[in-house]
Amino acid sequence: MINRVEKLSLLSEMIAFARIDKTLKDIEYNFLLGVAKQLEITREDFDYLLDNPVTHINLKSHSERIVQFHRLVLLMNLGQTITDRELVRLHNFGLRMGLSHESINKVLDLMESFPNKIIPPDFLIDIFKIQYN
Repeated sequence: MINRVEKLSLLSEMIAFARIDKTLKDIEYNFLLGVAKQLEITREDFDYLLDNPVTHINLKSHSERIVQFHRLVLLMNLGQTITDRELVRLHNFGLRMGLSHESINKVLDLMESFPNKIIPPDFLIDIFKIQYN
């Protein structure tokens, strides 16, 4: 299980990702608030992170990194359109987390074939398992 500092780092990273276009839409805010609740981060701490990002910390667990990448994919897909800049940024986030280049590319390529571009978690995990083994 990840600790509080790692949780705050994950959430801060997601906030930065959502603000790629310099704004935070209501749907993104609500999604991030839901993630904060899932991570057991208080609303006050979440609101503090909006203006005060914390230092990025790499997760040790490969499975936690995959879960975080999936959250970022979901967050990116909240918008109407996905820009090339968002795709590049997501790809770079995945690489920085230590995920395989091939797996990231496969997720981004296959994303188009799913309804609402949302890859089911078990399918996403299988993609990373294949590359991890």
